Amino acid sequence: MLTRKSFLGSVSALCALAKNQVPGAGRRQFHVAVHGNDAHEGRVSHPLRTISAAAVRAQAGDVITFHEGIYPERITPPRGGTSDANRIVYQAAPGERVVISGAEVINGWVRLQGDTWKVTIPNRVFGNLNPYSDVLHGDWFNPNGGVHHTGAVYLNGDWFAEAAKLEDVFQKIDGAPLWFGDVSSDTTTLWAQFRGVDPNEKQTEINVRQTVFYPEKTGVDYITVRGFILRQAVTPWAPPTAEQIGVIGTHWSKGWIIENNQVSYSTALESHWANT
Repeated sequence: MLTRKSFLGSVSALCALAKNQVPGAGRRQFHVAVHGNDAHEGRVSHPLRTISAAAVRAQAGDVITFHEGIYPERITPPRGGTSDANRIVYQAAPGERVVISGAEVINGWVRLQGDTWKVTIPNRVFGNLNPYSDVLHGDWFNPNGGVHHTGAVYLNGDWFAEAAKLEDVFQKIDGAPLWFGDVSSDTTTLWAQFRGVDPNEKQTEINVRQTVFYPEKTGVDYITVRGFILRQAVTPWAPPTAEQIGVIGTHWSKGWIIENNQVSYSTALESHWANT
């Protein structure tokens, strides 16, 4: 006779088995490293360079392992697995720090006065979405009388606060350093406060991608994403009635496992966990 206790124990065991499913014999393993080459086959001795190249190759049952480094990419998996036991796994190598970033390093900053610096960037850098003209808006969003953009300026991984007006960037204030942006038809100009440092000698970044792990289409099922640092995406404000584009999201796919990741630095929405 199956008691309630034994039934719950059986369900727990099955869930644990599904969650910890590992690839069996014959399933392919791909490796990605910052010193790799996308012309390689993806073996551990000859890794690929980009996550996107691995995603194109991966089929149901395959495992992609990423090694230490920063990957400034958006991963758009073209396909998923076919079942819980036959999924596609994206994972960071154990004990290695793997960052998938929606930002890019920007040099060419010019000092204006004091701690205030300026840089001008061609709009083609941003593709179809410029986060420095993309204003947060939508149902239930309260801007508190200000204008807030989805982009930011980062120094050594930490973001600055957006100034309400350009003059503020030239003032000495307490709290987080400020940035301000202006977008023309061809270029984007950013001003920022770099207190006591030359931004061209540091890791100075700006946002360029809306998300870092998100399918373009629905129904990309049975994917595992494990062990990454996912950050610096320009996600939109997303009330329940809108598409939930996060730093990582499933785009209404099913059977995803998203585990042991660190998600941070998103102005509007860090992640969408529905259907995972």
